[in-house]
Amino acid sequence: MRADARRNRELIVRAATRVFMADGEAVSMEDIARAAGLGVGTLYRHFPDRAALLALISCDVLSRLTARTASAAASDLPRWEVLLGYVRDAVQEPFAMLKSVPVDDPDVAEPVARLHAVVLDVIKAAQAEGSLRADIEPAAVLDLLSLVVCRQGARADDPLALVVLDGLRSR
Repeated sequence: MRADARRNRELIVRAATRVFMADGEAVSMEDIARAAGLGVGTLYRHFPDRAALLALISCDVLSRLTARTASAAASDLPRWEVLLGYVRDAVQEPFAMLKSVPVDDPDVAEPVARLHAVVLDVIKAAQAEGSLRADIEPAAVLDLLSLVVCRQGARADDPLALVVLDGLRSR
């Protein structure tokens, strides 16, 4: 890929991520092109449709988050702290937008499965260390954490996040 084409593609992905984070999944391709400082034709040359753009952003977000969570899980941090770090990192990503990507998209299904596997391992380890309630199935904890991070405007310190995390913490 030529350097200018690579630069334009990176501009599109960064702008799309920023616009999705700010305005939700309803933004138009024209809004994304405008935010990237490019013409809509340039956008469509790189991404034939919205689904292709969303899939690429999804894979990028999921891969970054998986790597950060796995790195924290490999550290000596208490597992509860690793779990809180996952929540803090995840709310910085456009997860509300990712809910519009079809889960059966093979390009996205694998990165989702990898992230879930890493987070489930952290959940099980937190339960084993006694910092996370053991009376809730790990898959249910993952569902609750998804509720916390996969919504527009999610923050690690918003009331919903605080209530869910407080409810999951062992006493």
